[in-house]
Amino acid sequence: MKNKVHLFDLLRVKHETVTRIILFVIKAIRITVMPITVIPISKILNIAIRIKGKLYPGTLILRILISVILITLIPIATTSCRHSADWIMFRGRNGRGATSNSLHPPLGLKWKLRLGLGENESIVFNPPIVKGGIIYFGSADGNFYALDIKSGYMRWVFKTKGIINSIPYADEQRVYFGSNDGRVYAVSLEEGRQVWSFQTESTVQSNIVRYQDSVVFTSDAGATYFLTPEGVLKHRLPNPVWHYDTFQFSENVMYFAPGPIQRPYSLGAYDLEQKSYLWILNTAAIGATWYSFPALSSRLLFLGTCRNRTGLWNLGYYAYERYTGTLIWSERDESYFGNRVYQDPEELFRKNLRLLDYMAPSLWRNLVIFSSGDSVVRAFNAKRGTLVWRHVFEHPTSSAPPVAGNRIYFGLHGDEQFPGGEKPRLVCLAARNGKKLWELELEGAILSAPVISGKWLIFGTDKNLFYVLEELY
Repeated sequence: MKNKVHLFDLLRVKHETVTRIILFVIKAIRITVMPITVIPISKILNIAIRIKGKLYPGTLILRILISVILITLIPIATTSCRHSADWIMFRGRNGRGATSNSLHPPLGLKWKLRLGLGENESIVFNPPIVKGGIIYFGSADGNFYALDIKSGYMRWVFKTKGIINSIPYADEQRVYFGSNDGRVYAVSLEEGRQVWSFQTESTVQSNIVRYQDSVVFTSDAGATYFLTPEGVLKHRLPNPVWHYDTFQFSENVMYFAPGPIQRPYSLGAYDLEQKSYLWILNTAAIGATWYSFPALSSRLLFLGTCRNRTGLWNLGYYAYERYTGTLIWSERDESYFGNRVYQDPEELFRKNLRLLDYMAPSLWRNLVIFSSGDSVVRAFNAKRGTLVWRHVFEHPTSSAPPVAGNRIYFGLHGDEQFPGGEKPRLVCLAARNGKKLWELELEGAILSAPVISGKWLIFGTDKNLFYVLEELY
């Protein structure tokens, strides 16, 4: 009789023997788990069971018991963690537009909801956040919603007096968001009850961030505000120029804050402790209309820019040393809209400016990936700026891309208003080489990057439909 039995040695035991041992183990699990009684290991080691005249020792039983418990509980634990993943930070960790959580096709429609604007086309629908299995987002109908991610059940709705075109943030007790009524609201997660509101001098169309002991946001051509968690003003930076502002914090630095008042058209990396700028982005040299939300790697900062030039866009892609502002590389390109007539590029450009994540980059391994609102998705080497791959479509992209695992997800516009036209689509590309893996027709074009939370893919469209897709297997 062996003194040590490896798990794979069980493969050499006859099927009936394994069955009897497993039944014994199951009984042991029931004895151990159900009454919440602990059986000393020494007792298990002293047990031997006889099957067809042959004794099997307690060591074998213990190994099988441990293996069954691990095989049973580990998948449950990992699945539970993955499927309840929160997404509360705009563009994810360090704004990288990426999650290590993979979505495994096929994906199916879990549910969709038509919002209060009905059939009217919407031009704003910024990314939701997910916390504790609840989706939180604002809408152009002026409502802020809390929906159950599994069923679409409306937990609560909070009404404001203006369009909501801000990106919310949630801590353990509250969700924070801004409205075009000029207020920022703190609302309880559980009940949707207003805890406080703060009145500004202008519309609030920025992301909201709770960083350390401050709630931070920017009003359009007004100021960047730093409030206490209770809604009391601590500090403010003048913002005489910028609209649709987005920013993030890392190591007590704000990327980007509105520049100093003597350089109102600039943006800067702002040190929160020193209340001073580490460096100023030379926007005059770039000469763009739009500067994207930045993404951070350990050493570099990436952003995209766009300027409309009478039907063509000047597109810029940049990498800076994040601590000094030294330009590492830059690439420029002109927009390309394919061979099919879609709509006036100037009109499309104005619509894109309302999307807070327009041109926001996604980081995947050694690549920085952009969808720029034209018909091309571009991937650059993050260190050198050389073009690694590009994928050209017949229609313009409608959203920024997130990366989940090794796949990219984003929206494409359609042209179904024309005879023989195509519907808008959700597209999935391989991050490594840009190869198209699959696409899904939708009611309306996706506005802003889809959000990946556990096994769900979440987004809204310009037809005022809110989608939740789910892994089928």
